[in-house]
Amino acid sequence: MSGNEPLTKKFKKTISEVGTSKTSNFLNDVAAERNKTASSIMDFKFNKKRVRVLSERKEVPEWAEGVIYWTFRDERIHDNWALLYAQKLAIKNKVSLHITFCRLKQFLDCSLRHYKHIFQGLEELETECKSLDIQFHFLIGCAADILPDFVKKHKLGAIIVDFMPVREHMSWTKQLADRIGSEVPVIQVDAHNIVPCWVASDKQEYAARTIRNKINNKLPEFLTEFPPVIKHPFHSSFKAKPTNWDEADKTLEVDRSVVSVPGLKAGFKAGMSELEQFLKKRLPKYSTDRNNPIKDGLSKLSPWLHFGQISAQRCILEVSKLSKQYPESVAAYREEAIVRRELSDNFCFYNPKYDKIEGAPNWAQTSLNEHRKDKRMFVYTREELEGSRTHDDLWNSAQIQLVKEGKMHGFLRMYWAKKILEWTDTPERALADAIYLNDKYSMDGRDPSGFVGCMWSICGIHDQGWKEREIFGKIRYMNYAGCKRKFDINAFIARYGGMVHKYTKK
Repeated sequence: MSGNEPLTKKFKKTISEVGTSKTSNFLNDVAAERNKTASSIMDFKFNKKRVRVLSERKEVPEWAEGVIYWTFRDERIHDNWALLYAQKLAIKNKVSLHITFCRLKQFLDCSLRHYKHIFQGLEELETECKSLDIQFHFLIGCAADILPDFVKKHKLGAIIVDFMPVREHMSWTKQLADRIGSEVPVIQVDAHNIVPCWVASDKQEYAARTIRNKINNKLPEFLTEFPPVIKHPFHSSFKAKPTNWDEADKTLEVDRSVVSVPGLKAGFKAGMSELEQFLKKRLPKYSTDRNNPIKDGLSKLSPWLHFGQISAQRCILEVSKLSKQYPESVAAYREEAIVRRELSDNFCFYNPKYDKIEGAPNWAQTSLNEHRKDKRMFVYTREELEGSRTHDDLWNSAQIQLVKEGKMHGFLRMYWAKKILEWTDTPERALADAIYLNDKYSMDGRDPSGFVGCMWSICGIHDQGWKEREIFGKIRYMNYAGCKRKFDINAFIARYGGMVHKYTKK
């Protein structure tokens, strides 16, 4: 397509025209919804509250030849407010559009399992970029270090970044803005939350009950359909190098013993296929089955949501269409996927000690300290926990599920983390071990929801004080007998084979 073609004609060439004949009806229906919403982002009223300018410079300079989107958390083309904003800025300034993924040597306890999932998803994204005349650049290094020179060399006039409220990413975006923000704008867009984190609340919220109405009251403004990403009307003067995906992991410094989860496919299409299966098969009984670990009652969408390969807002839009048929299930899913998920981002964004005991409420810190020297019947090392070598066959089975499948049922993840508190010598080590194991094995590890799950279980955040007892103090307690009353634990243990191991006193 030439740059001289009328823009109105170009805007009509949406992604639905470059799809394959094998695309599912579900994907076609979703694409049709986008096309019905607007012909492009230029015909859509973009909510600027989703945007924060992080840099000194606010406007795209006249010399600009392109706009680049650095994707970190939201690794997708469709239903992505950050990419849509980047395209809006690029079309407005009549310049090319670029996407980059900056591959680090390591990120927290991310293992090869996670990077393989990322690469598979990005390979699909790169292919789609070609059909949309968007240049995809797979770069090696930290964005804060490599993007300034890359941007200057190729005369890119703005950097769009997505939003991830963990200290590393927040630090990199600040460094990036400090290093090049006087020359080009560095703009952050919250493409992960439905209500942008900084709009939902301007402070750390105490619990779900304090943020629920703040979010729900803003949903009419933010829970909208998306416009389509269109074939970009302005060509780039330089072309991206094709990515060698076979070489992508060669210089990673990660644990290579944690292999990919068998049968788990990455990318937008796979994630949307799972969403379709959830809508058809599991949503009808979600309200009753989701808390039972031996029933197939979960959405199973967390791997794709965590890596941003599908949009939580898209999931809510599609689930909400079935609210008349399954009102209780839809309400339960909206509570989990909107209120609880966005509460986790709120906690990490406003609490710099989101993964430390010091980040817990005062009552919990006091209570844990008062019981710090309580006698533990069992004390396990991190290696014993990782190897599922405890006296508790249910806990061992849950750990085996985590290692093999990259996931753990939400109810059992609470039990799992609370037992780590009970079986380690200090609350600090309990929290560190729980986060380490979750981040290393879980497909949705290294995520605000994961940090908050561990902090809730061990440190009482977003909870209240309960009856005082040994070790736990006033932290909510869970035990084996309680699980037995909740579901058929023998069926779960039989499924994963968690043996009882004899405890040797340390």
